[in-house]
Amino acid sequence: MLRATFNKCEKKVASLMPHFVHLLFAALIGLSLAAPAFAEPEKHHALSLVREPKYPADFKHFDGVNPNAPKGGTVRLASAAPYDNLNPAVFRGNIAPGVSRGADLVFEALMVTSREEGSTQYCLLCEWVSFPEDRSSVTFKLRESARWHDGVAVTVEDVLFSMDVAKGKDPDTGAPWQPLLAQYYKNVVKGEKTGEHEVTFTFDVSGNRELPFIVGELVVYPKHWWEGRDESGKPRDISKTSLEPPLGSGPYKVKATRPGEWIAFERVPAYWGRDLPVRAGENNFDTLEFQYYGDSNVSMEAFKAGQYDFRAESSAKTWATAYDFPALREGKVVKREVKLETPKPMQGFIFNIRRPKFEDVRVRRAFNLAFDFEWTNQNLFFGQYTRTNSFFQGQELASKGLPSPAELELLEPLRDKIPPEVFTEEFRNPVNNDPADFRTNLRQAARLLKEAGYNVVNNKLVSPKGEPFTVEFLIESEAFQRVILPYVENLRRLGIDANVRLVDSTEMKRREDTFDFDIIVGVFAQSESPGNEQREFWSSSAADQTGSRNVIGIKNPAIDTLVDKIIFAPNRDALVTACRALDRVLLWSAFVIPQWHSATARIAYWNKFGSPDPLPKLVVGFPEVWWFDAELAAKNGLK
Repeated sequence: MLRATFNKCEKKVASLMPHFVHLLFAALIGLSLAAPAFAEPEKHHALSLVREPKYPADFKHFDGVNPNAPKGGTVRLASAAPYDNLNPAVFRGNIAPGVSRGADLVFEALMVTSREEGSTQYCLLCEWVSFPEDRSSVTFKLRESARWHDGVAVTVEDVLFSMDVAKGKDPDTGAPWQPLLAQYYKNVVKGEKTGEHEVTFTFDVSGNRELPFIVGELVVYPKHWWEGRDESGKPRDISKTSLEPPLGSGPYKVKATRPGEWIAFERVPAYWGRDLPVRAGENNFDTLEFQYYGDSNVSMEAFKAGQYDFRAESSAKTWATAYDFPALREGKVVKREVKLETPKPMQGFIFNIRRPKFEDVRVRRAFNLAFDFEWTNQNLFFGQYTRTNSFFQGQELASKGLPSPAELELLEPLRDKIPPEVFTEEFRNPVNNDPADFRTNLRQAARLLKEAGYNVVNNKLVSPKGEPFTVEFLIESEAFQRVILPYVENLRRLGIDANVRLVDSTEMKRREDTFDFDIIVGVFAQSESPGNEQREFWSSSAADQTGSRNVIGIKNPAIDTLVDKIIFAPNRDALVTACRALDRVLLWSAFVIPQWHSATARIAYWNKFGSPDPLPKLVVGFPEVWWFDAELAAKNGLK
């Protein structure tokens, strides 16, 4: 009607304009009433960084669980390190097993990770999560039923308090209480209550796909308890270590402690979340006990004697030679390998490049050439391992061949700050198929050391200043000495004065946190969707931060740029490209001497437990989804 009028006589436009504006305003009002979906973001029951979540909003339980599993029984586990702290909010001290962040026994996060899907999580403390299209903020609606063990409701104030704790800093030194979390939540700049049970966090950037997801990983602590007083009347301080059993919201609470030796947890019968689909078939044991064993051999003997129930075996030699004892032959102990669909972590000998002797990449490459993995695997590991060739081993994120055109777009502007081999060669670790190969690799190592300015004088490798090249491998596992000692002999053939120092776990943590080492053994685990944690691993900002995961000491603006490309990747293809580019730079920079990985998890347990069939795809799930089988225990004379 209006269009026809305009077509007939343009001169009437002015007289019709007020009527047109009135109709347009009415139409806009009608649109806003008819389509409220444009006004608020979608509410999600789950988040995934890789693919659509497997389970719909009305799912009943995860796969890989038995929703009808019986409750009861006690399970006893071994701990490799003593503890002196029950407060997981600070990184100082040794956190007790079962209490540490991510243990999911006493404390809970806003969302819980799926055991079936990589980089996917489902609402736990929250009922739903939402975020705008540009991901500049995230909102969580808390479950009104969520309760602390004292019966007090979990509130928005608790969540805001917990984010403040995650980003908290020591008022005297300015050092973060949790260096990893400080980097992780660096872009969270504001938290506020936006509804009776709603909390919103605002970011200082947009377009970071991971930020809503990682806020969902936030572990929530009870503000009212931490701002109260302990039994002696002293104010609690969440920034300090503590041995007071903490108040949580999870399925278990601390039952009894013997610091440095033993800790026990008891299931909370009235646990608020026991009927949630994400908890169905889980947390079936009445009691969980952790006993500290300081020596791996003592721990193995204790397992054989039935002093604890379940063992995840990390030693290839022990797996091959020690599991032959009466209880196993009689069927009272089960020895089992479980194939998992998980990304393989980068475990390796890690250089501290803050030390001048490791600044030159040629020196670090020489060390890799001197490591004979093939001999080690055959003679010490019984052929059970495969050499790791990527920081994203077993994933599409791993680099392969030469850089793609998309990778080159990222790498070319950084050419003068990264190794030239990144552009011309595919990284591969040296291979020793026979002694001749190893002799060739050792000669190449000697040439690299000479190029770096070192010479052999009286069978000792010395710097241009005449200083001998010394190196110390710092370890806390006595069993690892047998792996390193042959490597030490190889280094000595190059004139390097190499030694191994064994320390306890407390000293190891102190020296690692303060970067007081030459070489350590470490692990860099990666998910299917890397993000903000890469800052903590590789960025310049983390290099000098006490307790950070950048134990290597990397300060390279090119790597900082690639880390940002990962964090702000707009889609999966861009993320894969950025990860492959970073992988190449890290590998050719020789910050780590890659070690090995296994395709299976090696487990052994006393035959009195039931387990889901099949097990979860990504984890063994013990003790979370296993249960005590009274009939099986009686059959095997166990209790």
